[in-house]
Amino acid sequence: MSEMNASSKRNLSKTIRYIGVVEGISYLVLLVLSILKRTTDLNVQDGIKHLGMGHGVLFILFVAAILLGKKYLSWDNKKSITAFIASLIPFGTFWLDIQLKKDEALITE
Repeated sequence: MSEMNASSKRNLSKTIRYIGVVEGISYLVLLVLSILKRTTDLNVQDGIKHLGMGHGVLFILFVAAILLGKKYLSWDNKKSITAFIASLIPFGTFWLDIQLKKDEALITE
């Protein structure tokens, strides 16, 4: 497969960032709903069920995006594993977004 140009690499990086942020938001909302379920009488079970499915899809998409970053953005194992771990920690994908945005500025031809 041919090399990606700098513009395509920046676009891929932005896509990974956006997927990560949406995945992170869905994770935080699920955590809030889970807390509400256990601490209040609110019926949030349907919200957890539907958002949980969406979050699962986003998580799988994010893992696929990490693999694309590894292949096309030449991420090393440390960066790939860090990105994966960031998806498991609340607010981790927001930190990752900041890191990847810094890296985007360094992408050149």
